Order: sequence, then structure tokens, then C-alpha cells
Amino acid sequence: MHKYSAEDIKKLVVDENVEFLCLMFTDINGIIKNVEVPVSQIDKVLANKITFDGSSIDGFTRIEESDMLLHPDLSTWLIFPWGSEHGRVARLICDIYTTDGEPFAGDPRVNLQRIVKKMKAMGYTNFNIGPEPEFFLFNTDDKGNPTLHLNDDGSYFDFSPVDLGENCRRDIVLELEKMGFEVEASHHEVAPGQQEIDFKYEDALSAADSIQMFKLVVKTIAKQHGLYATFMPKPLQGINGSGMHINMSLFDGDTNIFDDKDDKLSPVAKQFMSGILKHARALTAVNNPTINSYKRLVPGFEAPTYIAWSGKNRSPLIRVPAAKGKSKRVEMRSVDPTTNPYLAIAAILDAGLDGINSGYELAPEVKENIYEMTEDERAAEGIIDLPSTLHNSLKALRKDEYVQASLGKGLTNSFFAAKNAEWAQYQQTVSQWERDTYMELY
Repeated sequence: MHKYSAEDIKKLVVDENVEFLCLMFTDINGIIKNVEVPVSQIDKVLANKITFDGSSIDGFTRIEESDMLLHPDLSTWLIFPWGSEHGRVARLICDIYTTDGEPFAGDPRVNLQRIVKKMKAMGYTNFNIGPEPEFFLFNTDDKGNPTLHLNDDGSYFDFSPVDLGENCRRDIVLELEKMGFEVEASHHEVAPGQQEIDFKYEDALSAADSIQMFKLVVKTIAKQHGLYATFMPKPLQGINGSGMHINMSLFDGDTNIFDDKDDKLSPVAKQFMSGILKHARALTAVNNPTINSYKRLVPGFEAPTYIAWSGKNRSPLIRVPAAKGKSKRVEMRSVDPTTNPYLAIAAILDAGLDGINSGYELAPEVKENIYEMTEDERAAEGIIDLPSTLHNSLKALRKDEYVQASLGKGLTNSFFAAKNAEWAQYQQTVSQWERDTYMELY
């Protein structure tokens, strides 16, 4: 993370021919929002005096309290590498403040910073996150709209000419590297048209910022290739869905708290995992926040459906990869890329901190393939299911006051309002499957 002063940014604006500033933030649904201003407004931007109507943003505020201020985080200064005929465009990610000068509790980014402060008060300096976002590439029609035709028939780690997304993926990687990402790997995923690009771990806030930027870059470059990129978890039935596994570790300075002698998992790491498992059902509402998310969380397509942990076994919710030293980490496999990363990382971190503080007993490692176990065998091992629908995960969140507190009252209320409305609309929708199944039969 670079440290820029206001004077640094003013100089870069001139030196790099920047003409427009994108002031970016994220709503409760994880959707990037943007207020674009000409560079002539740079002094006003740097003085935190750019306002916007918060009542127009999902989950933000009531219309009678609508005025919000954008406070740019100067460390997020970035010039977009793609050109513009009207001059270059730079980005600043902003925190939302009220007109009283207070951080807005309904801003997901502000809330994540609150949980990070809680972590630091416990003696840890960083919660490092390494995301593994997956996405699909679809062909577009003559008007540039997405079709249901995937751009290739490739599978896991396939190579050209089967993997037709390779050139697009390479261009995405090149653009990411220009923007400061350290890309560790990119490859074709299991399903046709499915891609994965992994980048190096960062601290919690930077990782959430990077996930949002990653999505924007992927969609922008895919469009330049005549393709449509989607992070929808399950765009087509019968194939694997897209996840965003979250690799995580706690650090104190340069020391990985999750690593123990002989490169084993430390007691603190086990306590941290116990907190995640304790709150797993409620966390699912945050980590898998759409109706479509639960079409991915079904047996047979590699996504986890059971609350358990293991080392080598990939069927449980949590896996401990075979890594050593500073790379020792815990991987949560249920998260999908429709999540709001600020909310997800805050809730996961706080659940882990609860495990450290409360001393929950960590269930034994499950070494068997859970998908092959019977219901009675799972019950004997104390393995329970993740929620199977958005409705059920919202019920679990309603019962878990700790996870609600991780989000804060305002965000929790806004989240329930948005997701209850989504579920109600879904319930009233009659699908083609229902017509095909019932219309002639009854």
C-alpha cells in the first residue's frame, strides 16, 4: 500500500495527464458505485467536500438524512491503465462520512475498519486475505449483450486451443499487474468457460478493495474481447459454479500466528476456526447473499455443503492447505464472488476472534469424503449442513446476534431489508421449470 500525500496526488495529476477522478465506494449489495468529477475539482476532493445523495444508494440512508460526504483514502490512488480519448482517469476509494463529520456506520468499508481495530486491540497487526475468485466468460450477441453460449468447452487447467479464454485471461493479468496486483496464477477452471485468477494475499482492507477492483478489470477487459464476464455463482445448471475461496491468516508484525512449531496449525488458528464453524450458518447469509448462490452449494459440484474442517479433504467448509511458515493459512471454501467483500471479511474475522476469546471446542478433523457419508454417519460425527437457501441462511443470521453485531445494527437492518425483498420476489416468480413440469400434468 503506497502512502500518498495530497501534494503527491496533485503532482501525479499533472505529470500523468489525469483529467477525471473516479470516487468509488461500495453499496450493501457489493456493487461498486462511483462519483466522477473533473480534475478541476481536485482541491475539493482532497478536502473531503464532495457530497452525494445517500438515499439513492441501496442500504445507505433515509431520504431525510440523504447528504453524505466522500472521504477518499489517499493510499488507494490508482490511474487506470486503459486509455481515454478525453485524458486519463484515476481512482480513489472512499469512506462515507455524515455531514457531522462522523464515519457512516452503514458504509461496509467503514464497518470492516471497525472490526480490524477490534483485532488490533487484541494484539494482532494484520488479517491477511488471499482470495481465489472464479468467473465465467460468455459470448455476446451482435449488440454486445451476453448470450448463454460459453466461449469454450475447456476444463481444469486446459490449454489452447481448447481454452479460448486464454488471450482474454492473459490481458486481464497484464492489466492487473499494471495496477499493482501481484498475480500468482491464472488458469481455466473445471467448468466450460470458467476461469480463475489468484493474486497475492493482502491485509483485510486492501484485499477487499482489490476484490472490487478485480471485478471491474475482468468485466472491462472481457468486453474488449467481445465477451461477457459474470461472477454469478451458477449461471448454468449441470456444471460447477463459481466460488471465491478465502485464504486467511492472522499476523503479529512479521509472525504468522497460525503457524506453530514443526509447521503445524497453532492453537490460536484452531480457536479461530472454532469461531468460524460456530457461526457458519449465519455467515452463509453474508458469504452467499443471492438466490443463485445456493444453486452452487449443492453436493456433487465441489462446493462445500457441510460444516466441518479438514487438511487434505476438500469436501468440508474449511480446509487447511499444506503450507508452511508465513504461508500457513486456513481456507474457507463456501464464499462466492457475489458477496460484499467488506461485509464478508469483517464477519469472518470477527467470528474467528470470537473463537479466540470464547474458547469453543474445535470439532475433530474429518478425513473422510463427507459427500460419501450417509446422513446417520454425518450425524454421528456431529456434521451439520450449511443452509440450503437464502431464506434459511437469513433465518440463521436472525438467530445469531454475534454476527449481526459484526455488521452493526444499521448494516444488519439494511441487509435484511434487501435480502427479504429479494426472497419475496423470488417466491412470486414462476419459472419455466414449473411450467414444463406442472402445466400439462395438472
